[in-house]
Amino acid sequence: MNIAILDDYQRVSRSLAPWERLPEGSTLHVFDRHLADREELVAALQPFDVVVLMRERTPFPAALIERLPKLRLLVTTGGRNAAIDLEACRARGIPVCGTGNVGAPTAELAWGLILSLLKRIPVEDRALRAGTWQTGITEGLAGKRLGLLGLGKLGGQMARVGAAFGMEVVAWSQNLTDARAAEVGARRVEKQELFSMSDVVSLHLVLGERTRSIVGAVELNAMKRTAWFINTARAGLVDEVALLAVLSGQRIAGAGLDVFSVEPLPANHPLLSLPNVVLTPHLGYVTRENYAVFYRDALEDILAWHSGAPVRLLT
Repeated sequence: MNIAILDDYQRVSRSLAPWERLPEGSTLHVFDRHLADREELVAALQPFDVVVLMRERTPFPAALIERLPKLRLLVTTGGRNAAIDLEACRARGIPVCGTGNVGAPTAELAWGLILSLLKRIPVEDRALRAGTWQTGITEGLAGKRLGLLGLGKLGGQMARVGAAFGMEVVAWSQNLTDARAAEVGARRVEKQELFSMSDVVSLHLVLGERTRSIVGAVELNAMKRTAWFINTARAGLVDEVALLAVLSGQRIAGAGLDVFSVEPLPANHPLLSLPNVVLTPHLGYVTRENYAVFYRDALEDILAWHSGAPVRLLT
């Protein structure tokens, strides 16, 4: 059995699971470099029976699946992966298995971005290293309004932390009820009010047909000039052209972004030249604790499938 692990950027997969438990004669190859070119990817994956994906870093559409005749099992870290064509896998009889995860690290990162922006942490760090002392004034959180798009597991954690900081927390999503909002100390408002009245807007929605580009020019231009925009969910939730326009025109104070329409982010992307953004390379789920569960469960998925009793099936 030949097994490939894709997109292990930090080169940690081998140390986070007991791969020696694989059946005798198995081979394990780890790709630590993202293979963006389709032909290069196809050529690299030709020999493998099993491919382990790190979330949605490498899409697996039908056009790729049909060119991998030896592929017999796909494992994705996490409980879902919108970048895999599950119907194409079913048609080929290829099981797709997921893994567990721990905690809500994406909400923690969202707060890291919020604090980085309002407390000017990256700016002041760079200035201090360059020999300058106190280049600007920071902002407090207490008394400000936190607007949350989405109030599920991550949004709920965001709401509780916001309340602990002394913020007023409001929320909106298509199916949000007053009762659900009240459960986590938030108040449900209409979408337009959330954007026009919040000091910090943070996205915590699942990307789907109903939510794609749910934040566009109308919403972004409704924000206060002093407001901050945070996206640690999915880039597809936001009209990127509209976001670039309000940021480059300083129509809002700035943004903290962990997700992008193309990942890894190209070196010439216009976001990289903007002074009012804090950018992180899709780190929301990248914690040691999460990775340990990802790779441990991935190994268990492979062993269970090999024994004829696959677990955590997504197909």
